[in-house]
Amino acid sequence: MLLKEWNDIPKFMKNEEVKKYYEILNKKRFSLILKRFFDIVTSFILLVLLTPVFFILSIWIKVDSQGPVFYRQERVTQYGKLFKIYKFRTMVINADQVGALITTQNDLRITRVGKKIRKCRLDEIPQLFNILAGDMSFVGTRPEVKKYVDRYTNEMKATLLLPAGVTSLASIEFKDEDKIMNQYVNEINSIDAIYIEKVLPEKMAFNLNSLKNTNIFNEFLILIKTVVKV
Repeated sequence: MLLKEWNDIPKFMKNEEVKKYYEILNKKRFSLILKRFFDIVTSFILLVLLTPVFFILSIWIKVDSQGPVFYRQERVTQYGKLFKIYKFRTMVINADQVGALITTQNDLRITRVGKKIRKCRLDEIPQLFNILAGDMSFVGTRPEVKKYVDRYTNEMKATLLLPAGVTSLASIEFKDEDKIMNQYVNEINSIDAIYIEKVLPEKMAFNLNSLKNTNIFNEFLILIKTVVKV
């Protein structure tokens, strides 16, 4: 979570556009320490309180379809570090090997229980373990797979100055991302191309703006908006 000195930033992130965001965050080091403290305490408390929910969802998923309860996928977080993100499994086994890395509207790979869990975003709960471990934060840019991070512009790389997040303003605005992508199906054939060319730039505009305005108060507001709207 702590911001590294500029000389210690990974070489692939060192450019003038990233440095502008770095200088903003560098003035907020104490706020970033409070952010990490909040993440540790809150994630631990929620993991304890939500133990019954974990138990119920685990049984529901196992009864509904074959496969593990949890789904793990390699994503990218702070400074380009690779980590395994945890989710409740909502799709058939090996779904990422028989289709795109992102889901689309009416994706046939989603299980019956998966549809219900996704609707309430309950599949994201296991990411509390990622937060406790320090790979994620409650609020921050959603972690992408390396395939998409490799397509980041120099400015987009600034979002890697902080850990990835469970939610953000971009997550709220694009809560129906599959429906948004469906609008471009007739225009662009590839799902990956739609995401990279149409969706990703708009999402990153929100993320970069949020990076400039990072503070505890704004993050509380984002958490509240997430509960209300998502």
